[in-house]
Amino acid sequence: MSKRLGKQTVYLQNPPTILATSTTVGQKEGSGPLAQSFDTVLEDDYYGEKTWEKAESKLQKETARAALEKASLSPSQINYILAGDLLNQCVGTHYGLRDLEIPFLGLYGACSTMVESMSIGAMLLDGDYADYVMSVTSSHFCSAERQFRVPLEYGGQRPPSAQWTVTGAGCAVLAKQGNGPFITHITTGKIVDMGITDTNNMGAAMAPAAFETITTHFEDTGLSPSFYDLILTGDLGVIGSKILLESMAKTQFDIASKHNDCGKMIFDIEKQDVHSGGSGCGCCGAVLCGPIFEKLQSGELNKILVVATGALMNTTIIQQGESIPSIAHAITIQKTL
Repeated sequence: MSKRLGKQTVYLQNPPTILATSTTVGQKEGSGPLAQSFDTVLEDDYYGEKTWEKAESKLQKETARAALEKASLSPSQINYILAGDLLNQCVGTHYGLRDLEIPFLGLYGACSTMVESMSIGAMLLDGDYADYVMSVTSSHFCSAERQFRVPLEYGGQRPPSAQWTVTGAGCAVLAKQGNGPFITHITTGKIVDMGITDTNNMGAAMAPAAFETITTHFEDTGLSPSFYDLILTGDLGVIGSKILLESMAKTQFDIASKHNDCGKMIFDIEKQDVHSGGSGCGCCGAVLCGPIFEKLQSGELNKILVVATGALMNTTIIQQGESIPSIAHAITIQKTL
């Protein structure tokens, strides 16, 4: 059987396993509905550091170390670490992981980075280029706001469409051999740009990319939404999820009964005043590596499609009048084969 299915999807003939995961989240996330499923909740969003950027680097470092401990592995046993964040030149990642001395591939997929890193890692394992791979992502509300919008001290009013960048990190250790859950399919997204220019409406910008990747996944694989227990996007929030479901309902692949979104799950949207929900690399990273992985391990979930979305822009190009190109990458995870 060919590993390629259609133009954008691959089938892994030797599906790697998710050996262990670890999560760290901030105070606000630790007050949300998923709090009990996270490994570490910070008492201080500075994480004992002098700056938010240094705190984000520590998020990655400590989350990666915790995942290694859970997997009973040392850094020297890991063949590759694939990681990224939202900051310029991914400095949160570079400074956070430099002491691990693991062969490193830095990635930038904005909020899609968790699934992008797991996709590439799974292909390295399926291709027999590695025995163990780590995928790590992070985001920090304060560092992201300072970079992408305005300084927190400015105190600007957030419109209802805005999402709250998650302070958090997720790490997954992938192995060539194991007892599952397994990564079986990967659908790599294409850049989609529908002309959205409002940086406070990421959901509307990213929803078309999620639509393109999900429909392509079903067309390439011949699967249908009924195959899955959950189709998880991350992180469209309230507005983006609504756009996606309305679009999918017009196709043969109506996903409404199977869908949830990391940005809607991580916060109590009404009580925590996060407007349209959560966002950031750490949103999908923390939700997937925390509560979703728990449900896969327990058997509450058996087959899931994880579709992480990202807005591929920066402030400079937006100030020049450009629109927001977006991406969505998908992986199928199955508890058993």
